[in-house]
Amino acid sequence: MPGSFLEALEERILVCDGAMGTMIYSQGVYINQCYENLNLTRPDLIEKIHREYVSAGADILETNTFGANRMVLTPHGLGEQLREINQAGVAIAKKATRGLDHVFIAGSIGPLGKAVEPLGPVSLQEARDIYHEQASALIDAGVDLIIVETLSHLPTMKTAIEGARKASGDIPILAQMTLNEDIKTFEGFTPNQVVSELSKTPIQAVGFNCSVGPAGMLEAVQAARGATSLPLSCQPNAGFPQKIEGRTLYLATPEYFAEFTKRFIQSGVNIVGSCCGSTPAHTRAIKNAVRAFIPGNVTAHVYIEEKRVRPETKEETPPTTLFARKIMNGKFVVSVEIDPPGGTSADKVIEGARKMRNSGIDAINIADGPRATARMNPLSLAVLIQNSVGIEPIVHYCCRDRNLLGIQSDLIGAHVLGLHNILLITGDPPKMGDYPFATAVFDVDSIGLVKIAKNLNRGLDLAGNPIKGQTSFFIGVGANPGAMDLDEETRRFEKKVAGGAQYALTQPVYDVSLLKRFLKRIESFRIPILVGILPLSSYKNAEFLHNEVPGMQIPEAIRERMRKMDTREAAQEEGVKIAREALLEARPMVEGVYIMPPFGRVEAALNVLEP
Repeated sequence: MPGSFLEALEERILVCDGAMGTMIYSQGVYINQCYENLNLTRPDLIEKIHREYVSAGADILETNTFGANRMVLTPHGLGEQLREINQAGVAIAKKATRGLDHVFIAGSIGPLGKAVEPLGPVSLQEARDIYHEQASALIDAGVDLIIVETLSHLPTMKTAIEGARKASGDIPILAQMTLNEDIKTFEGFTPNQVVSELSKTPIQAVGFNCSVGPAGMLEAVQAARGATSLPLSCQPNAGFPQKIEGRTLYLATPEYFAEFTKRFIQSGVNIVGSCCGSTPAHTRAIKNAVRAFIPGNVTAHVYIEEKRVRPETKEETPPTTLFARKIMNGKFVVSVEIDPPGGTSADKVIEGARKMRNSGIDAINIADGPRATARMNPLSLAVLIQNSVGIEPIVHYCCRDRNLLGIQSDLIGAHVLGLHNILLITGDPPKMGDYPFATAVFDVDSIGLVKIAKNLNRGLDLAGNPIKGQTSFFIGVGANPGAMDLDEETRRFEKKVAGGAQYALTQPVYDVSLLKRFLKRIESFRIPILVGILPLSSYKNAEFLHNEVPGMQIPEAIRERMRKMDTREAAQEEGVKIAREALLEARPMVEGVYIMPPFGRVEAALNVLEP
């Protein structure tokens, strides 16, 4: 019953179980499998692990449903089995605790695997619905409480709580955030700020889990205890993982946990458990350390932390590139895209860039893994072109292949190398390319990427911490006037502008009425626009772009013009003519043009510019 868990929490220190993933992996189940699906395929294994934790003295047993939300399950082809997987997880835990009234079943709910807006592609409403769906399945199956855990983003945690609370008005909810080595969230919030904010939400207990070991967790709970009257929980990792003889090991022993358990309780913690790297042996040691304590006899050592003051941001440096100054001074600018080579020689690409510079092109766009293919790094190619040709590059940078650490490192490095014109995009998914099995990162999407670059321009990292110096990026973004869902495209574009975008390059435009419609939509948050122009090379090329590339709309009349061309040369000439007509019509509406020559044909780009 909902009240029984809360009554127990008032009477004694409760011990939560330990790592589930660690135990599953130790049984020879590799991490490329969906561990939550084992509720259906290996229920005996999950029950065995539960029984081991119960035997070790766990008062709270977490279901094997940490990643059993629609967003995580769908890539495994399991999205439609969400309810079945969650409810099987509850049934297995109940079977393992049959006849043990003192053990409570906690429905485990973890991260979505993707960031929410404004950092990622998932809207708050979508996240709320996803969390509500999973919580409903768990509650309907009869859990005693919900644990929302291992979230590092405070707004996402609040959204998850809203979703779970919508599923039930009285189910107890324990909210556990995760902290980094600095004992802060990745946004820079301190433990006392976290629990203070979460205590305003409809939860019954609050705390921290994962990421740090017992020593870091002790620092967190000592800072947090004075900021909330709610029961406080902690589930640290078994230390930091270490690589030893090719194996990843957690070195914090059960005895070490027992010693820190006493300190946790003396600091006012009401629920103690363990997380990654731990085993039933750790749970047993925790249980033994708890036996002498009950909340009424514990004197908490309260540490009140001073309110964190955000550092003052540096004044942004105005864009210093010639390309930026031309746009800001009202000059119509011309940029041409090139693809990095697929090998080690950049001679042909550099020669094409030199030809474009001599023809008066303002900037060279350098694509980043276009069509999800493995090519020379665009940052490297940009340095080669800038140093040997003397034309400014616009470096495309996507978040498909880098996590938050890599993104910030790359961008700081790009600034130091003198690459200040950037185009921030989400990137083509690996399934489009030569390596469909490659892992896509997508810690953030293009909106989040803009925010990161904007922060660096202000001398701050993503968490709001000051860096030494500051960048001076001229931040560009993509736009798609032909998007199927123009409302969503407009919404996202507005967020990019609000986040710090300073100019935009569009997808190829063939029907200028679509561009006109898009520009009307963005009048209130307009930034300089470079219209995308891609000369068609053949009728087959036109059909492919129209039918298979999302957001590309090529009018039937234009495709028919290409169909009538009976030679390759005639088709290429007609493609250039069509591109020239589109540019002539669009030019009065925009601040520049972004030409994407087919197959790297520099001459096609230059021909489009001829009167």
